[in-house]
Amino acid sequence: MAACSASIVTAMAVALLFLAAMASSELTHLEHPVVDGEPLRLLVVGDWGRKGGYNQSRVAQQMGKVAEEVDIDFVVSTGDNFLEDGLASVDDMGFHESFMDVYTAKSLQKPWYLVLGNHDYRGDVLAQIDPALRKIDSRFICMRSFILSAGIVDFFFVDTTPFQIKYWTDPGEDHYDWRGVAPRDAYITNLLKDVDAAMKKSTARWKIAVGHHTMRSVSAHGDTQELLELLLPVLKENDVDFYINGHDHCLEHISSRDSPIQYFTSGGGSKAWRGIFRQNDDKLEFFYDGQGFLSLELNEKEAHIIFYDVFGHALYNWSLSKANLHKVQSSARVAEE
Repeated sequence: MAACSASIVTAMAVALLFLAAMASSELTHLEHPVVDGEPLRLLVVGDWGRKGGYNQSRVAQQMGKVAEEVDIDFVVSTGDNFLEDGLASVDDMGFHESFMDVYTAKSLQKPWYLVLGNHDYRGDVLAQIDPALRKIDSRFICMRSFILSAGIVDFFFVDTTPFQIKYWTDPGEDHYDWRGVAPRDAYITNLLKDVDAAMKKSTARWKIAVGHHTMRSVSAHGDTQELLELLLPVLKENDVDFYINGHDHCLEHISSRDSPIQYFTSGGGSKAWRGIFRQNDDKLEFFYDGQGFLSLELNEKEAHIIFYDVFGHALYNWSLSKANLHKVQSSARVAEE
């Protein structure tokens, strides 16, 4: 009962902060309540919304187990929340079938902070970011771009789909909902300006950027050149520690060779196993071409990341000392499927 009451208080606090932020012209700024001196613990999953199919339900089951073991504060979603074509409206049953009916574990009844993916943009974007969905399930906090402060950490959620030119110039048979985004150049210019200003203002111990599209990846989609050219310089200038994304349906850790930035892909929430590997210019630390998710724990001194597969096996452990900016520990196990 106490845990339930705490969750209700957290949801109410986030809702009030959201409403206050909406009155501002800057990026929406949310604050997740934390206990001083306690580590921040969360899970990250992406590319999951398939009504339980393609092992989505199995991944969700393992997420529930890990979330209970470590007592997470919240969940981050890296986008493509509803495949293949987003939500049709706020009444779309896909919201129930792909979210509410799948992530049912008691330990996952915490706030979910979500960005949009390219498949979400193929539906009614305004429906997916409508606060009305939070009246159906208070966990679901989805916006285009926003800031989440959680004690020693600031998360900068960035709407990456509009960056990719091909969605605008060569969409094929796909339709993208550009309401509130077009014209592209003005939207991206303003977004980068807002993100840069927010990062410069941040005094958090850790700075983490979250987007849907890959910055660096060795899988099917590979590197996203528009993000490397436009967003990456902003991250480097503002000493961002991690960029976390989905889009490629796999699990990855890549280290930058020319900055301290670490790239993490957590896009294994459902359909995976694409069988594609393309090396890039940065240093590949870990790659798993399958389903799973990521856990992240941060304190003042250290960040600790674990990748889990669909069976709950810990595939890869990695730690970073904030003070020394060097890798403390890294280990990987070869999974057999």
